[in-house]
Amino acid sequence: MEDNNKDLKVIDVFDLVKKMWANKKLYTKTLPIAFVISCIYILGFPRYYSTEIKLAPELGGSSMVSTLGSLASSLGFDLNELESNDAITPLLYPDLMEDNGFVTSLFNVKVTSKDGSINTTYHDYLQKYQKPIIWLVPIDWVKNLFKKEGEGGGTGGTDPYCLSKKEDEIAKIIRGKINISFDKKTAVISISVQDQDALICKTIGDSVKTRLQDFITEYRTNKARIDYDYYLKLTMEAKQDYERARQEYGRTADANSSVALKSVELKLEDMENDLQLRFNSYSAVNSQMQVAKAKVQECTPAFTVIKGASVPVKPSGPKRMFFVLAMLFLTTLGTSFYIVVRKYNFQ
Repeated sequence: MEDNNKDLKVIDVFDLVKKMWANKKLYTKTLPIAFVISCIYILGFPRYYSTEIKLAPELGGSSMVSTLGSLASSLGFDLNELESNDAITPLLYPDLMEDNGFVTSLFNVKVTSKDGSINTTYHDYLQKYQKPIIWLVPIDWVKNLFKKEGEGGGTGGTDPYCLSKKEDEIAKIIRGKINISFDKKTAVISISVQDQDALICKTIGDSVKTRLQDFITEYRTNKARIDYDYYLKLTMEAKQDYERARQEYGRTADANSSVALKSVELKLEDMENDLQLRFNSYSAVNSQMQVAKAKVQECTPAFTVIKGASVPVKPSGPKRMFFVLAMLFLTTLGTSFYIVVRKYNFQ
């Protein structure tokens, strides 16, 4: 037991500090080198800006369910989700970024840089005006030498589900810049966008918000709009039938105005009854059409913008000062560890 204790090496903190101070020249060598290398490295990354939008869509449900839902949300439950018969719940909205149709709809968004030097589509902006990471330029150059252009549509009339290699790369870049999340406790949709230009960042944020609202509205009103179109078609057909019967009744009545035959009176009476039936049919389907039209409006969700997109004043990253300080701290730890190992001869 005593032999084991002798093998243990006790570290004297004060002696260790003296040893570090005695080797201060080593710090004066490693820290400046780490500072220069970290500065050169982080300066190769272009600055980017970010903006965030918070959107609260209207969720269906009675006031009682809404009250219980607000209480249950604090416990992590979502009664609105349980009550809803929708096939697409708000929890699936973030998955829209996986759909090529939704992403490629941003290709033709008109964007203008904050200084006004760039005025083009978002597709061309990402393809031609993005500042690259300097350290990846040689790697990308080598890759481009061996790259083969894939088959697919061109910009504009593109089939979103049959993209070329370039368009697929642009779509991947967009997915990396945009994030949609849903908080099931507060039922708030958050949209965050990153880009190298502050104004373009805001523009794309607004565009994503608009497209998300359109998607939600179209989905929520789809059944009601189908019903409305159906009753509108029936109403137009019933109206045409009624108009034809009315005109025919008018012509027959005018042609036999001076005839006092009983057969003519019976014919006019039958035509009048038929006209009344057609009018009743037209009135019935017209009423149903009006109800279906009101249903479309009822199903159309309202959106409350809690936080709108704003033009960022300061870049969000990269955090250059933080990165350099972190590298200096790690270098200090590494140098100190080297001194400790050398002094106590740890194996």
